Amino acid sequence: MNDAFTPPAPRVWSVAGLSRAVSDALAARFSPVAVRGEISAFSRAASGHCYFTLRDADGGDAQLKSALFRGAAQRLSFAPRDGQRVVVRGRMALYEPRGDLQLVAESMALDGEGAWLERFMQLKARLAAAGLFDAQRKRPLPPVPSVLGVVCSAQAAAWHDVATALQRRAPHVQVVLAPSLVQGSQAPEQLVAALRQLAGLTLPEAARAAGLRGPVQAVLLVRGGGSLEDLWAFNDEAVARAIVAMPVPVVSGVGHETDFSIADFCADLRAPTPTAAAELAARPQAELLAELAAIRQRLSTVAQQRLQLAQQRTDHLAQRLDDQRQWALHGQRQRLAELAARLGRPSQRLAQARLALQSLAQGMAGSAAAQRQQHQTHLQRLADTFAQAPPRNMQWQRQHLSGLAARLNALAPQQVLQRGYAWVADAQGRALTSVAQVQAGQQLQAQLRDGVLQAQVLAVEPNPPQS
Repeated sequence: MNDAFTPPAPRVWSVAGLSRAVSDALAARFSPVAVRGEISAFSRAASGHCYFTLRDADGGDAQLKSALFRGAAQRLSFAPRDGQRVVVRGRMALYEPRGDLQLVAESMALDGEGAWLERFMQLKARLAAAGLFDAQRKRPLPPVPSVLGVVCSAQAAAWHDVATALQRRAPHVQVVLAPSLVQGSQAPEQLVAALRQLAGLTLPEAARAAGLRGPVQAVLLVRGGGSLEDLWAFNDEAVARAIVAMPVPVVSGVGHETDFSIADFCADLRAPTPTAAAELAARPQAELLAELAAIRQRLSTVAQQRLQLAQQRTDHLAQRLDDQRQWALHGQRQRLAELAARLGRPSQRLAQARLALQSLAQGMAGSAAAQRQQHQTHLQRLADTFAQAPPRNMQWQRQHLSGLAARLNALAPQQVLQRGYAWVADAQGRALTSVAQVQAGQQLQAQLRDGVLQAQVLAVEPNPPQS
C-alpha cells in the first residue's frame, strides 16, 4: 500500500495576529539588544519623541528604523545629530499598524572617539560659561624672560624639542623642568602638582632656594601629538583651573597643530607644537643683542648732542660773564684815574706856593737889613713849613687812596658774590633791580660765586608801601 505523505495545511493567520506573534517573538529573542551604527535622517517630533535611521557603521547598505521616545531622549547626555556613530541599547519591535520593523531605543551613547568628543564639548561649554577662556584674563608673555618653567614628561620627545630649541635660540634663559605624566588616569593629578610646584618658584625667596637666577616668569605646558583619548589629561577640569590660577603666563603646546585641548583655551597663549611654544616664550639671543647695540648707539648719539649743547651754553655764559667783568673793571680804572688826578693837585698847589715865595723874596731884597733879616727868618720858617707840608699831604693822600681802593675792591662784583649775593639778569643779560621788570613765568639767570643758575619766576611779590 503506497500512501503518499501529506503535509499538514499551514495555519492561516490574520494580519493582526501574525503581527502580534512576530512582535512577541522579537521581544523574546531580541530584548534587550545593543546595536552599533551611524545616525541618519534624525528628527524630533513636537511630542518630544525622536525618530532616525541607524545605518551600518561599516558603510554597508543595511539600515534599521529606530525610535527614541521622549523619556529616554531627555536622559541623553548629548544632542544626537546625523553622522554620529552611536551604540543604541533597546528592544526590537514590530510597529503593527504598518508592519514596520523598528528598534525602540532605551539609551544611546556615542561610540569610540565620538564619546570623548562629546565630553570635550560639554566641558568646554561649562568652563567657557565660568569665564576661564575670557580674553581679558590673558596675560602677555615677558619680553625678555630669564627663567622659564616647563611641565612635561622627562622621557618625552617634547621635552627634548623644547630644551633643544631654547638652548639654540636663547642660551641665556634658565629652564626648570617640573616632570609629570602626560597620559593616563594619574596624569591630571601630576600635571596639577607640577604647575603648583612652578607657581611656588615664582617667589624670589623660593627661586633663590632652588638655585635659580630669578623667579620663574612663564610656564610651558607641552606634550607631543596623539588621539583625543591620549590627550585627555589636558582636558581635565582640575588641570584647566590650575592653569588659570598660575601667577605667571602659561603657554600651551599640546599635540600637533590640528589638536586642541581645554588647556589651549585656558592658557594665556597657544602654540601649535612644543617647539613653537619654546620659540614664542623666548626671543633669539642674537635679536636681543642687535637691539641692545641699536639702543646703545642711540643713547651715545643723544648724549653727544646734549653734551655739545651744554658746552655751547657754557661758552656763551662764560663770554657774557667775561664781558660783565670787563665792564666792571673799566669803571674801576676810570675811578682810579680820577683819584690819581685828584692826588696830583696838592703838588701843583705846592709849586705855586714856592713861586709866590720866590717872588716875595725878590720883592723884599731892597728892604732894610733888619727888616730883611726878619723877613728872611719868617720866610725860612714858611719855607720849612711848606717843605714839610708835601710829605705830610702826600702821606695823607696815599692813606686816603688806599682806603678808597679797599672800598672799591669790596664793591667789586666777585667780592659781592662771595658774600652770598647773586647778580640777576633777564634772558638778554640785562641786570634786574626791581620786581617791576619781572613777570611770572619769565626765564631769569642768576650769577652766583661758582656758576650760573637758570630759573623761572613762579610769582612776583612787591614789598608793601612804606607808611
